[in-house]
Amino acid sequence: IINNYLDGTQGGAVDKASPSGMHFRDSKRKVDYVLAYHYRKRLARHPPGVASPEPTHRPASLALVSNGGTEKGRAEPQQQDGGQHVLQEQPGPPGIEVIELGPLDALEEEKRLQREEYERNLLEAGLEIEKDPENKSQGLSFVRIHAPWQVLSREAELLKIKMPTKKMYEITEEAGIVKTLNEIWCKLTEPLQPQVPQQENTNMKSLSYPFSREKIYLYNIKDKDTFFDNATRSRIVREILKRTSTKARNSMGIGTLIANNVYDAAYPLHDGEYEGQNDDMNERKLLYREWARYGAFYKFQPIDLIRKYFGEKIGLYFAWLGLYTEFLIPSSVVGIIVFLYGCITIESDIPSKEMCDQRNAFTMCPLCDKFCDYWNLSSACATARASHLFDNPATVFFSIFMALWATMFLEQWKRLQMRLSYFWDLTGLEEEEEHPRPEYETKLLQKKLKNKSITTENSNENEKEKLTWSDRMPGYAANFGLILFMIMLTFSAVFGVIAYRITTAAALSFSTNETTRSNVRVTVTATAVIINLVVILILDEIYGAVAKWLTEIEVPKTEKAFEERLILKAFLLKFVNSYAPIFYVAFFKGRFVGRPGHYVYVFDGYRMEECAPGGCLMELCIQLSIIMLGKQLIQNNLFEIGIPKLKKLFRKLKDERTEPKEMDTNQSKDPQQWDLDYTLEPFTGLSPEYMEMIIQFGFVTLFVASFPLAPLFALLNNIIEVRLDAKKFVTELRRPDTVREKDIGIWYNILSGIGKLSVIINAFVIAVTSDFIPRLMYQYAYSQNGTMHGFINHTLSYFNVSHLKAGTHPENSPFAQDVLFCRFKDYREPPWSQNQYEFSKQYWAVLSARLAFVILFQNLVMFLSVLVDWMIPDIPKDISEQIKKEKSVLVDFFLKEEHEKLKLIESFIARDKQKHKSGTKGERIRAASFCQFNRRQKGSFASFSSQHTEV
Repeated sequence: IINNYLDGTQGGAVDKASPSGMHFRDSKRKVDYVLAYHYRKRLARHPPGVASPEPTHRPASLALVSNGGTEKGRAEPQQQDGGQHVLQEQPGPPGIEVIELGPLDALEEEKRLQREEYERNLLEAGLEIEKDPENKSQGLSFVRIHAPWQVLSREAELLKIKMPTKKMYEITEEAGIVKTLNEIWCKLTEPLQPQVPQQENTNMKSLSYPFSREKIYLYNIKDKDTFFDNATRSRIVREILKRTSTKARNSMGIGTLIANNVYDAAYPLHDGEYEGQNDDMNERKLLYREWARYGAFYKFQPIDLIRKYFGEKIGLYFAWLGLYTEFLIPSSVVGIIVFLYGCITIESDIPSKEMCDQRNAFTMCPLCDKFCDYWNLSSACATARASHLFDNPATVFFSIFMALWATMFLEQWKRLQMRLSYFWDLTGLEEEEEHPRPEYETKLLQKKLKNKSITTENSNENEKEKLTWSDRMPGYAANFGLILFMIMLTFSAVFGVIAYRITTAAALSFSTNETTRSNVRVTVTATAVIINLVVILILDEIYGAVAKWLTEIEVPKTEKAFEERLILKAFLLKFVNSYAPIFYVAFFKGRFVGRPGHYVYVFDGYRMEECAPGGCLMELCIQLSIIMLGKQLIQNNLFEIGIPKLKKLFRKLKDERTEPKEMDTNQSKDPQQWDLDYTLEPFTGLSPEYMEMIIQFGFVTLFVASFPLAPLFALLNNIIEVRLDAKKFVTELRRPDTVREKDIGIWYNILSGIGKLSVIINAFVIAVTSDFIPRLMYQYAYSQNGTMHGFINHTLSYFNVSHLKAGTHPENSPFAQDVLFCRFKDYREPPWSQNQYEFSKQYWAVLSARLAFVILFQNLVMFLSVLVDWMIPDIPKDISEQIKKEKSVLVDFFLKEEHEKLKLIESFIARDKQKHKSGTKGERIRAASFCQFNRRQKGSFASFSSQHTEV
């Protein structure tokens, strides 16, 4: 051990690795962080007949060629004009000659020097390092980092990390009926609770206060090694790694070094294995047993343990996901009731009966030109009956319910978030100043180099220099242009599927097979939806990569700014991609068809597609269900399971191919924890997890009027999703760095926006897409007896077949001679009217009613949402009181501790005076200096004064 640095290359490094895989070789110092890198040594060449020098553990890039000398020479790297490192010969034994390094070797040498400088700087920061010996020609090596108490306490004070003090105070419980209900609920849900260690007295809470070395006597420090848990230790080390710089390439922190491939990875260790025969229980194994298995799907999540192990940011994600999944239970129940209502009332639905009654001979106009015959409306009986399952008065109630549900969910989340903030000591958490991203620093350095007028005198101004809007203008322009292009690409894909539907429907109509012709609509709809799904899945992956690239060329300064901009871009693109086909079916399909004798044609003779006789709502339901279920099954589950496994396999094969098969005598046979964790997939952030849930939230709320079973399918998916994500975090990902966050950030604003948009969209779905308003208008304005009898006849207009365009009449129609008038679905004047085929008064009346309903529905639901928001306070009353109580307890605790400390000092002085009444002047000076010493030395007296009770 030299200057806290255990160099594996010194003395053969014969020490065995620690048995636990979590400590240095001395089995005492804990590994808080690991840096991994690949190295490649330059093999020396020897003249023929000369034995190779004995193996050396010097770094690989010291390229010495032996000319017969028996002693080793010394070479030191110096930099030439070209930037290459050349080893200059030092006075040493004869026979040593120096060669110039090649481009690859020069790069390796530069990386090695950067690593050495960086590790030296880490040592200066107080960290302790242990390295693996580089005893292969090339391979993977690890740098293990330990933070001693002095560093941990210093950084905890700088980062203002809240730590528990000695003081415990009682949490005031809610009294009355709330307490009783809470106790009953706890009893009922006891089998569902995870078996994880709980605080002995749940009514007591430790008073937390930002760590201070000056006030170390306040904290309950039983063991300095365990006072800071593993997550906090790794967070502290990560902060040091991020701010430690190197002169080479002006790199700032570990992020830049990883970006420049100096290091491959930097990560904290997992707490041992999650499976295994040994009985040693660690937090990772506990999380796997009680949370990250599919067998534990029925249990509640151990949120506090998740937060302790992974940090507050990931803890908040799983708390949000758990609450969202719980809220889907009541919405699923109501959705099933609405669906069952449709099933029960299907036999009593008069319009469906009229449509299915064969005696009502509604002869409909041909669906296509020439090859389609006149047809009877009763042939569409099945579609009409199926439409009633989703198009009934109960769906209006369900839409209102879901709008209020979304508001209540967001309000409840704000309350839960506040409760977690209190118990996790996040109240009053200040935003930490983030380090600039490596890409930002590189761009800034390039800007400085371009500016030739900068002199050394202006160096202070250079440090304050930053990227301006003009520097980012090319990035902004590229963002605007490419996002516009991507949205147009989505619309093009939707248009392409429309073209497929139109042309396929026309082609199948020409078929001589009667079965094929009768099932044209079903075939076209099913195949088109599957094509839509495939296109959505492909474009989703492309848009994710494009959004990341667009954010990178914007060069945001901090990671938080980068993440927020990436989320907005990805959400915009994926939102348009996922919902564009559904918007088309809901609001555009069948609106621009025209009428018999005056149809709208596209693609040189193809008619625009129409809705089914029962309306477009049934098709919207099919489209929504297949896209939602397909995305959840394929993208959210198969991709999440399969892609990480493929990446892990690919990385393993790559490492096996790059590393030579040499015996490594210095490494133990069993892989250590840092080896196992390196093979895991790196953690890339929570954005993909949130994104899939937000898109699902959109499916559940935006078009719920057309598909009441959407919450049920979302609930079934989320029960699996929670465990899938849990298993991924515990078993397949490297341990993420703990991040303290007090909320879910921009995701809450997106959820709120979707909730408000869902009100407007559902209002239009009910008013425009469904037959709810036409039925209401007929029953109360046009029906003679106030019933729905005659509704189908009322919605069908007449057309004189002699007015069909030449060449569009049905060919070889068996009953063409008998048909004088055919019917089509629209509100138009009959042929015998003066304004034949113009929109009728009923059309304008129904249109007015539709718009009036949209305005009424939107305002009613918005008012109810605001009312719910106002009635439910954001901060629970008990938490608000506890926060106030905590502040007063903290002040009292400080005053008491300071008073006792002062009394202790006074007792020392009084005792000293009694003992030395006849003392000299020098002794009195010593007594006075003792008081000054206590005031000046902030940390040194603290450990003494913490024992004042024993004294």
